Amino acid sequence: MSTESSVELKLQDHLAPVLELLQKQQIVESLTQRQEQVDNNALVENLVHRQHEVALRRKLTQLQAADLAHLLEMLPMDQRTLVWQLVDEKRAARTLAELNDAALSSLIRVTPQERLMQILPLIDLDDLPELADFIPDDLLAAVKTGLEAQERQWLEQTLQYPEDRVGNLMSREALQISGAATVDEAIKYVQQCQSIPEQTDKLFIVEGKRTLTGVVPLSALLRHEGRQKLSEVMDSDVVRFQPEEEAESAAYAFERYDLISAPVVDDRNRILGRLTVETMMDYLRESQESLALANQGLSARADLFAPVWHNARNRWFWLGLNLVTAFIATRFIALFESTIENLVALATLMPIVASIGGNTGHQTATLMIRSLSLDQIQRSNLPVAFAKELGVSLINGIIWGTVMGCLAALFYQNIQLGLVMLVAVLLNLVLAAIFGLLTPLTVDRLGKDPAMGTSVILTFVTDSMGFFLFLGLATLWL
Repeated sequence: MSTESSVELKLQDHLAPVLELLQKQQIVESLTQRQEQVDNNALVENLVHRQHEVALRRKLTQLQAADLAHLLEMLPMDQRTLVWQLVDEKRAARTLAELNDAALSSLIRVTPQERLMQILPLIDLDDLPELADFIPDDLLAAVKTGLEAQERQWLEQTLQYPEDRVGNLMSREALQISGAATVDEAIKYVQQCQSIPEQTDKLFIVEGKRTLTGVVPLSALLRHEGRQKLSEVMDSDVVRFQPEEEAESAAYAFERYDLISAPVVDDRNRILGRLTVETMMDYLRESQESLALANQGLSARADLFAPVWHNARNRWFWLGLNLVTAFIATRFIALFESTIENLVALATLMPIVASIGGNTGHQTATLMIRSLSLDQIQRSNLPVAFAKELGVSLINGIIWGTVMGCLAALFYQNIQLGLVMLVAVLLNLVLAAIFGLLTPLTVDRLGKDPAMGTSVILTFVTDSMGFFLFLGLATLWL
């Protein structure tokens, strides 16, 4: 059994008793509400609620914050709210940082302000920048007021940066020591730390006021003589980041260089904070989820268990746009009604041309979006990318256009119809590839998520142009 499977089974074992209790509570509530004696109902339901609350609290205290977040994300809103109410403030603060955007937004919305004011001050300062967009402004201001001056200054500085920048994701805790210290002094310094920041794998060697000069892995402290100075054993070739850099680029740098932690510095090479592999992994996971949702016209805050009206309203824009583009596509068909009436086979074959074009367009767009996210597309290699995709679409167009053309000619005993099918498929695949490249690139140049709306635009182009090309050629040649 794989490690991933065993971890998943362990999680299911932890959550199963909680889900069972919630199901029992729902069943008992349903039964008591059907009874005729109202007074007795209230008494029984109250007793059942208390019994289940005690059991639920006990089970919930056994869950890690990440597991508790997973549980909340998988529950319908009524059960999600119930479980959230039973979580104590300290655990709630840790859990908020683990929730996805959808569940986090919904719980912040339903939590009374009084309880939020008890939870928010308990949140780790490093997690606050990620949660700031979800916290009401007045509550966030109150939290800032309760911080020490140095902590408040660091938080304000971090909140200056957008959520997709390194500065928004860095933590302030890092082990820093002067290069003049010896290995023995460094070991003693680490031993005397009240707490060591998570994912600490190295000491940051500084000079003067936080000026980074190098790093010393903790493992290196065990391999060098105690009297050696850290400046003699440190690695001065340090992978470092600046707060304005894109978080996605930093995340891929972590993967490329197998980093566990890395310093964030300002223009004068002074340490501002630290990035960790955990933060980068979380960011990449959330980015991929957002990308997948955006490709279907959904927000990262879309919640399967949100109220029906709320979910319906969130989808109006893209559904409306899709309806408009679909209507425009049908106008291309209307232009050739007489042609379709004379040869019914066109109505049967027409969707095939649009469908194969849509498939090619989405494949090309997916590759383009991934390349943009990895920062692989530059002005110098863009012509090469265009030429490659056009070559691929031409080859596929010739091959599959010929296949579909032969089948059409065979089934309908019409060679000219087969030729129309071949050329229409070929041209639509080429157009699909062009728009599959241009659409994400244009959206990216406008400073938007390249996945947002790409699917709707491509569907419109491949459908409308597929209909137009196929029916237009049929009108000319048949």
